[in-house]
Amino acid sequence: MKVVTQWQQGLTFKGTNEANQTITMDGEGEAPSPMHMILMAVGGCSSIDVVMILQKSRQEIDDCICELTAERAETDPKVFTKIHAHYKVQGKNLKQPQVERACNLSMEKYCSVSLMLQKSVEISHSFEIIETTS
Repeated sequence: MKVVTQWQQGLTFKGTNEANQTITMDGEGEAPSPMHMILMAVGGCSSIDVVMILQKSRQEIDDCICELTAERAETDPKVFTKIHAHYKVQGKNLKQPQVERACNLSMEKYCSVSLMLQKSVEISHSFEIIETTS
């Protein structure tokens, strides 16, 4: 795995991976900051797990939203001290034990991003099930 970051202007950087896919980061609020992107990575990585696990267990999932909140240290380097992920899983006749199992498996076994951060950050999670009405 390889990425390159290149300064654009001000505090804006472009990140490019080996597939030539790009993303913009900014330290002044013009684009997501690198710290925002870490939270997005936790949400994206774990949500992929949750969806895959639910699909494999034949749950009829229609949507998965992960809302993340974080607390940071007050002094530099202002690292994350706590992260909470809340999953909103929508579908038809979703079974609570299956959704709970999927979230737990992601955060405890499969999500490499959260497991990597877990060594220095207190990470918690919760979920809710939203029944699809149509």
